[in-house]
Amino acid sequence: MEILLAELQDCEEIICLQKIAYESEAQLYNDWALPPLLQTVDSLRQELETSLVLKAVEGNEIVGSVRATLVADTCQIGRLIVHPDVQGKGIGSDLLQHIETRFSQQAAQFELFTGSKSEGNIRFYVRNGYTISRTQVLTENISLVYLVKKPKRSSF
Repeated sequence: MEILLAELQDCEEIICLQKIAYESEAQLYNDWALPPLLQTVDSLRQELETSLVLKAVEGNEIVGSVRATLVADTCQIGRLIVHPDVQGKGIGSDLLQHIETRFSQQAAQFELFTGSKSEGNIRFYVRNGYTISRTQVLTENISLVYLVKKPKRSSF
């Protein structure tokens, strides 16, 4: 498996993967209008202009992806996805580590969020060094849990 920069021609495959990966979230929240499920290929193409988008490639297939943008001194990480058939093999952790490495010198912290009912996601992020910083209520049924992590900087 390789982790590479996503390119314009990858957008359609990433959006297809994103919809597969977010099906479990839609079922969990009984909400098929979650933003990742509604995102278009064109909007991802636009996102490539302002965000770093990585892809995990196994053979000729994209099996994972993650995005990040630096806002002030915070690296905002989003849409970490891994195909359900290959989850639990370290692909998500590898994608997260690659994003963190890319932004480790510019960012004072990394921040991401997941749904409050997504206990597996929360456990995954905590295992990867993130701590819960706050919760934001969106609707009666949906709250977001924000997690943060300070970058490891090498000291010479």
